[in-house]
Amino acid sequence: MNASKVIASTKSPRNGLKLKGLGVVVGLVITATAIFALTHTLKSIDTNEVFAVIRHTNMSLIVLAAALVIVSYVSLTFYDVLALRTIGRTEIPYRIAALASFTSYPIAHGVGAVSLISPMIRYRVYSFHGLGAFDVVNICFLTGLTYWLGNLTALGIGLFFAPDAISLVDFLSPKVNQWLAAALLLGVTGFLVWCWFPRNIGTRRWPVRLPSGPLVLLQILIGVFDLGAAALAMYVLIPAGPNIGIFPIMAVFIAATLLGFASHTPAGIGVFDATFLVGLGNGDKEPLVAALLMFRLMYHFLPFIFALGVFGLVEGWRGLRRRRLK
Repeated sequence: MNASKVIASTKSPRNGLKLKGLGVVVGLVITATAIFALTHTLKSIDTNEVFAVIRHTNMSLIVLAAALVIVSYVSLTFYDVLALRTIGRTEIPYRIAALASFTSYPIAHGVGAVSLISPMIRYRVYSFHGLGAFDVVNICFLTGLTYWLGNLTALGIGLFFAPDAISLVDFLSPKVNQWLAAALLLGVTGFLVWCWFPRNIGTRRWPVRLPSGPLVLLQILIGVFDLGAAALAMYVLIPAGPNIGIFPIMAVFIAATLLGFASHTPAGIGVFDATFLVGLGNGDKEPLVAALLMFRLMYHFLPFIFALGVFGLVEGWRGLRRRRLK
């Protein structure tokens, strides 16, 4: 039995098709809107100035941004570590959890089919070490929970302290955005309280164990740390001229990430960029475009290529090993 069969067995076909259809429609609407906004925004961009900004970016800032990207990806590995601990598979070493995390995230986001590619890659990694398909489904659910808890908490913090940061994106007043931020933070807090004692969800046949309160708190901290490191990487790449604070950067960065995820486009391409430029582009956009290009290279393109190479080498080595054992 593979992971996709287990996922399918926990949903009714009709509800699954409805949700999938709704997701496709939402993704298409987000993508179309983003393409329109991005095309309109880039019309006035001076490409020569963009590349001039990149050339004049201090090398120490580029190194710092690259280090923050590495920190972000290292923190991602603890998503899998926490998930393995929650399902009771503590015998799986960290290096395997790190391998599953690092290969699944960049490849799945790079391809743009996270809910399909990520479980398959994790299954290929973990099945070699005795985990079954349902274990992998649990891991994917729990890592996704960490991702969303971190995103919602960081978005709530960013919006609460910079409520006007995404007014150009969601068309809401700063006061409404601040109330929305408070609601997000209260929702996360409520979930933390609800999970303080271990509990299961799902069905009797396919129970999914939720982490206890202390582990949920750790999930939130790791998720915020991961996103904070990524947002800081973007922050240090933006020249001093635009004078944008860290909280607006965090709020817009996370909103752009979530919209890019919802669009299902590879690495949120077009959607992430349009949201970022619209949300922060009150002045000259060339410095922001330059920062986006450098960030894209560091955070999406290079990890995607490296993860593909690592996954290919591991699969090749395992294939050779199986042949020798025959």
